[in-house]
Amino acid sequence: MTTLYAGGLVFDGTGQLLENHGVLVEGAAIARVAPLDEFDGFAGDRVDTTGGTLLPGLVDCHVHLCHGGEANPHAAMVVLRDSQITMKALANAQTTLRGGITSVRDCGGKDYLEFAVRDACNSGQQLGPTIRASGRMICMTGGHGNRLGRVADGVDEVVKAVREQVHAGSDLIKIMATGGVMTPGVNPEDAHYTAEEMAAGISEGHRFHKTCASHAQGSEGILNAVRGGIDSIEHGIFMTDECVEEMTRRGTYLVPTLAAVKNIIAHKDQGVPAYAVEKCERIVVDHIRSIRMFYAAGGKIAMGTDAGTPYNRHGLNAMELQYMVEEAGISPTDCLIISTRNGADLMRLDDRGTIAEGKAADLLIVDGNPTTDIAMAAMAENHRMVVKNGVVAKAR
Repeated sequence: MTTLYAGGLVFDGTGQLLENHGVLVEGAAIARVAPLDEFDGFAGDRVDTTGGTLLPGLVDCHVHLCHGGEANPHAAMVVLRDSQITMKALANAQTTLRGGITSVRDCGGKDYLEFAVRDACNSGQQLGPTIRASGRMICMTGGHGNRLGRVADGVDEVVKAVREQVHAGSDLIKIMATGGVMTPGVNPEDAHYTAEEMAAGISEGHRFHKTCASHAQGSEGILNAVRGGIDSIEHGIFMTDECVEEMTRRGTYLVPTLAAVKNIIAHKDQGVPAYAVEKCERIVVDHIRSIRMFYAAGGKIAMGTDAGTPYNRHGLNAMELQYMVEEAGISPTDCLIISTRNGADLMRLDDRGTIAEGKAADLLIVDGNPTTDIAMAAMAENHRMVVKNGVVAKAR
């Protein structure tokens, strides 16, 4: 099937905003991006984008498909059977796609149940986003994520834990460098794994061609992960000038996840565990300061939401774009690059993230011009159409 998208603006994911251009899709791929007059006489199907903007599908580099944004996600999960969790993860993935997110990176599930959802969506058996999944998070005894993660202590055990994730079929390795918000009894500021443990786990992941992501909030843990060769820092709450310098020099990505803290604080009186609220209120100012500092230094940022955490709903992932602009001072154009090309680059999705000939037809059509009003891309009510591999997943 051949379809021409034409009439409005085209944001290509690299920062270019094209006028009077058409995008021709053949099957699952983009066949041609060219001035409109090249398509004179085209007699196939057309999608009129007049008054709107065609852009690449958005990329969310940090979600948890097995969680559903409940006030206490862990308590909600433990009462479910594995089959129920798997179906819930599929529903969350498909809701995410309808929200304009055409690719996601799952940064920690439960006993690899999300792998069935990944495989079904990636193969086309189910219509869903492209999914990369980390499997079980690797953490120290008593560390952040220990209720679901793979607990490992010492260099040898961390290396073994990484090998287990590779053997299970993980696309990336997730290592917990610090404490976090949603685990009781740990502090986000504290480094958990030593520098040696972090470096060993990251090296083993890279040895088997896996990218590595680290939950890292306190500055010491951030530095341990970055110096160990991590590909992305998740959250990055207590950054220092030294953290920023090391990350920018090495090209380490930051995945900010503003939505996670923002939603907990906004719903703090609606059943969210008190320990999580207390920690979020303690860290929120530093979180925004760190992102602003990293952006000002020209650091590499990829969009991520932590969707699945309290009141952080799948399908509303795109609101992270508005938070990045309003809270962190990121320009709308940079925000769109962060949420398309950069996310695809971090996830190693070479065929996605931009609108160009030969790329996969993962597309989002929005009202207006999101380079001047980010709400056009951030708010689902402004989305006209979501296209996944050339197939319409949502049409208004």
